[in-house]
Amino acid sequence: MDGEQELFYPHVAAFVEDRLIYLYTRRIGQQYVWCPEWFRHAEALSRLDSIWRAWEHLRLDPATGMSVWWRDHADPHMMALLDPDGPFAACRGQHTDYPIPPLPVEEPPAGLFFDQRQPNVRGI
Repeated sequence: MDGEQELFYPHVAAFVEDRLIYLYTRRIGQQYVWCPEWFRHAEALSRLDSIWRAWEHLRLDPATGMSVWWRDHADPHMMALLDPDGPFAACRGQHTDYPIPPLPVEEPPAGLFFDQRQPNVRGI
């Protein structure tokens, strides 16, 4: 898998609509929740984009690529997405916008973190 390989799908939506929805056929209801407007959920968009990008890379491995994709990428992300308490929790049958606040955070103490994009000024 040397160099840049051409993408099979032009973007994540094409991957979801043409492949993923046929690979994950589940009874949607109490145990699994899916939102047809998955792209409106930040977590779902990020996870599905990650699944697609991993698929694009691993599809080129004829030996274990798809097995690795299922085990390490597709199944963990899809189980998180389809979980009844996952990002689609309010979308039972259709997309529902209801505000879920982000996870609470406290501001860390000053100096605990430094800008990782800059050379290490601490010499650590």
